[in-house]
Amino acid sequence: MKKRLFSALLIALMLDAIVAQCQQLTIQTEIGKQAVLTKGEIEALPTTTVTTGPSDAPVTFVGISLKALLEKAGVAFGEPLRGKRLASCLLVEAADGYRVVIALPELDPAFTDRQIVLAFLRDGKPLDEKEGPYRIVIPDEKRMARWVRQVTALRIVDVQ
Repeated sequence: MKKRLFSALLIALMLDAIVAQCQQLTIQTEIGKQAVLTKGEIEALPTTTVTTGPSDAPVTFVGISLKALLEKAGVAFGEPLRGKRLASCLLVEAADGYRVVIALPELDPAFTDRQIVLAFLRDGKPLDEKEGPYRIVIPDEKRMARWVRQVTALRIVDVQ
């Protein structure tokens, strides 16, 4: 009886560790420095709410602006973003290997009013396992091809 209880407890702890690891996000700066942010660290940042979709069926996402998240990890945007930095992009990677790029100027308020968000809530509920724990949301984008689901890593890449 004690062995079964111990085994069940051990399995529960292992599963909890796996879930916690899946909710981490790796961010790599342009100089190769890596930061691993936990769900708690991400959700402690100021949140942004965006509503998107057709007017008859809008969807509300809550998350963190990508710019704020990158700054938390040590990515410096500079004031203003210019020169070589205009040829840098953010490589977004998903658990299934899907990858997209977002140009850094698309994240800078000096270039755009658009908020690109790393979402963790959809209509007030955590994203399900097919979509989350994190998803990129780009409001007003005509195609949702860059709305990466199951985001695992963000990397700053310089285009040569």
